Amino acid sequence: MTPLQRFEEYLQSKGLRNTDQRRQLLEQVFNRHEHFDADQLIEQLPAKGTINYVSRPTVYRTLREFVDAGLLHRFELDGRSVYEHDYGYPQHDHLYCTKCRKLIEFTSEETIKIREDVAKLHRFRAKEHRFIIHGICDECVKKRSRDRRQDRV
Repeated sequence: MTPLQRFEEYLQSKGLRNTDQRRQLLEQVFNRHEHFDADQLIEQLPAKGTINYVSRPTVYRTLREFVDAGLLHRFELDGRSVYEHDYGYPQHDHLYCTKCRKLIEFTSEETIKIREDVAKLHRFRAKEHRFIIHGICDECVKKRSRDRRQDRV
């Protein structure tokens, strides 16, 4: 099923209509693959008073519906809710730069093996996990060292 079909099935199960605003948001979110928060999504939408405008409360409500429908995954990062594609997307983890807030995705068979080994040890059935490594990306490290050199001059 496409994300739209999956979402329509979800809405039908809840007795809700698939409005133009919901469809527009779904298209906006699934036309690109990137992590985002609600404010970043709102910035990409048409401004108030223009065609296809979507209000802030509708964006927040619809994002919750996308999560409930299994289309998006939401996680907290530095006190903000960050969203990423979940439907049909493989298990992955993240490196997070605390300077520029860049999220880098990676997959690791070793991480999955550790998860399975720990779950087995505790007689636990693991379905998924979230692993986020906080640090500073190479670009920010290089920028920082350039800035320090300039300060010495």
